[in-house]
Amino acid sequence: MVNIDKSQVAQRFEKAGQSYTQHAVVQKQICQNLIGWMQEHLCKKSLDHVFEIGCGSGNLSHLLKQYFSVKKLFLNDLYPEVQQHFSKSKKIEWLIGDIEQLDFPQSLDLIASSSALQWICDLEAIFKKCSDALIDEGYFCFSTFGQQNLKEIKALTGQGLDYLSIESIQEKLMQQDFEILHLSENIETLIFQHPKEVLQHLKATGVTATASQHRWSKQSLQQFYQDYQQFSELDQRGHRHYQLSYHPIYCIARSKP
Repeated sequence: MVNIDKSQVAQRFEKAGQSYTQHAVVQKQICQNLIGWMQEHLCKKSLDHVFEIGCGSGNLSHLLKQYFSVKKLFLNDLYPEVQQHFSKSKKIEWLIGDIEQLDFPQSLDLIASSSALQWICDLEAIFKKCSDALIDEGYFCFSTFGQQNLKEIKALTGQGLDYLSIESIQEKLMQQDFEILHLSENIETLIFQHPKEVLQHLKATGVTATASQHRWSKQSLQQFYQDYQQFSELDQRGHRHYQLSYHPIYCIARSKP
């Protein structure tokens, strides 16, 4: 089990705050996909109280406001600087801090989260808090990452999170009596011209937040570039492409009456 230092995670994401929106292409696409599943499965388009866990620069938050009529939006993230990505609004209430330590707002119509739950140590406890905070037939809609996520980096550096399988997530939801309306996974592959770009991409999106003990030397970098060849292929023109895998899991669940 990787020990997650939340203050460090906050620090890395804060550092990447400006570059995240521009570079987090996969995370943006995942938010779009999640909203698509929500539009398909949510019976109502008008929601009184919505809580988003790990809102970051607001990719999902803005889509929620665009596609649903939200009266009150509670937003959570680890560090207060994320508030700069949002305009001031009476509709928004902030809950800054570690979601595992915070009290949830109650009587919620919807709890949403995208690309954040993989940072949580005790997912069962969070699922329970979600179940308790939702109204009857309230929705819990999220995306997280599965075991093939950034597998190239884990193979070469040994660094990475302990991701859960889709079966394990399903089991934990059912233990909290959620009705699962949709659960799916897929692999998104990004292509880079050089392994150096892979590292720059990871740094720009803050997802290196686990790599606390990893210090690159000139030698280890060269070794990394060389080893990354195994995750590359030649295109039609004979140029080498390096791939990086993301493994999103999507879930639309509903609390039982």
